Order: sequence, then C-alpha cells, then structure tokens
Amino acid sequence: MGTSSKIGDQADLAAFNKLRMLPPEEVRASIRREDYYGQTAGLGPGHLQGNIAIVPSACALDFFRFCQRNPKPCPLVGVTDARSPYLPELGGDIDIRTDVPAYNIYRNGELVEQRPNLNDLWSDDLVVFVLGCSFSFEDALINEGIPLRHINECKTVPMYRTSIETTSAGAFSGPLVVSMRPIAQNNIIRAVTITERFPQAHGTPIHIGDPANIGITDIMKPDWGDATEIKSGEIPVFWACGVTPQAAIQAAKLPLFISHAPGHMLITDVKSWDTTSLKT
Repeated sequence: MGTSSKIGDQADLAAFNKLRMLPPEEVRASIRREDYYGQTAGLGPGHLQGNIAIVPSACALDFFRFCQRNPKPCPLVGVTDARSPYLPELGGDIDIRTDVPAYNIYRNGELVEQRPNLNDLWSDDLVVFVLGCSFSFEDALINEGIPLRHINECKTVPMYRTSIETTSAGAFSGPLVVSMRPIAQNNIIRAVTITERFPQAHGTPIHIGDPANIGITDIMKPDWGDATEIKSGEIPVFWACGVTPQAAIQAAKLPLFISHAPGHMLITDVKSWDTTSLKT
C-alpha cells in the first residue's frame, strides 16, 4: 500500500518546514492523519527520536539480548507490554500502528511492502522495541553551530554496512551499520563532546576519517539514505546506526518483521537531554 513521498517534492518540503515549528504531539498527529510521509530529521527539535523494530513474541527475548549486547547501535529506550501497540512512557498518545511516517514490511527476510500504517497488520503476538536514534543529537549539534548538510538539503542521512560485526544473540547477528555526517575538521572535537551527552542516541562516533578502515568502499553509494557531499576541509564522521538491528533481524529471516523506513522515525515526547534517565 503505497510508498513514502520524497521530502524533496515541493509540497512535502512545504509540509516539512511547517512541521519543524510544531511540538512532537502535533507532528505525530499529522503523521497519523497521513498528511506527511517524509523523513523526520529536523522535526521535533530537542526531543528523542526512535528507530522501531517489531518482532513476533517468540523472538522478543533473543532480540532483547541482542540489544543488551550491542548497546552502541541498539540503545533500547522503550518496549511495549504484551498485546499492546502503545508506548505511554515515550508519549501519552503514541500508537505504534499509525505514528511513524513510513513502515517497511519484511517477510522471511525480504522487503515486500512499504506502507503508512499498520492498522490491518497489527496482532497481539507482536512486540515493539524502540531504539534511540542519532537524529536526537542533531539538534544539539546545530545549536552549537555545527551545520548538518543532509538537514539543510532535506535529505535522509546516508547509512552504510561496515566490516565490524555485532555480538550475536540467538538468530540475530550481522554487521554494524553506521550513519555519516561530514564535519569541518575544526568542529570534530566539539561534535564528539556534544554527542557524548546522548548515550541513548548512540553517543560518540564509531569512526572518524577514512571509510575504507571500516569496510566502506564508496562513500557516495550508501546502502540506505541519500549520498552526501564531503567538501574540502571536512572529514566524514560515522555514528552507530539503528538500522543495525534491522539488518540483523532481516538476516534472521523471521516470518514477519516490521521496521520504520530508514530516516522515518518515531518522534517521542522525551527530551533528548533526559534520555539517560529512561528505563526499559
């Protein structure tokens, strides 16, 4: 049922700029009405954004272990109760079936569909995990005078598989996935210091500099998201990415797995700087 619209389309760009001025609950309401299907970087400034992973209950304990063993790419900030699509600790009105702009549907490890809601797919057998997202620290970087080109250009941050392996749990294993932002060389130490304050949103970078050192052969060909130019005087900086568990779940070939479409996150009511107090 449909695919997400491109944020670069003129109508969506206007909608995006309007939403940037609204609090998280109003952004979610727009998404719930299916007025907006675009990427969420730059929306809900100052609030935690989350990757989502929805798995059958039989796999939930192993996936929980996978998150515990790989906290850098999988900072767990919320889990639903049995048979519930709600996450009241992240936002009183959050309904995971409708509050993400675009969902990817996988069956037996294959992406079969992208859709704007889960109303006719939801069942009481599903468990929802919400993982902190690096979008949450981007507002802090911008406020400290560190520009982020993908936001200025209304693009989805580029993401890459690396040669770094995660620690497996049950059927879940696979490579670490990273997101990349070009940072001016004189801003890198500040960027590291700022993101250190956000451990529930991946924290400090995984790697700074030559992408080949972590197995990325072509920086202009991301596995997910949009290619981003690296200009003179800039260095690519790589943070752990919440697409990592998606890749692990996909490799496990579950009969059904649901995630957000890359770049299309759940926007919560939790303040980004309060994430260290979250309990799961």
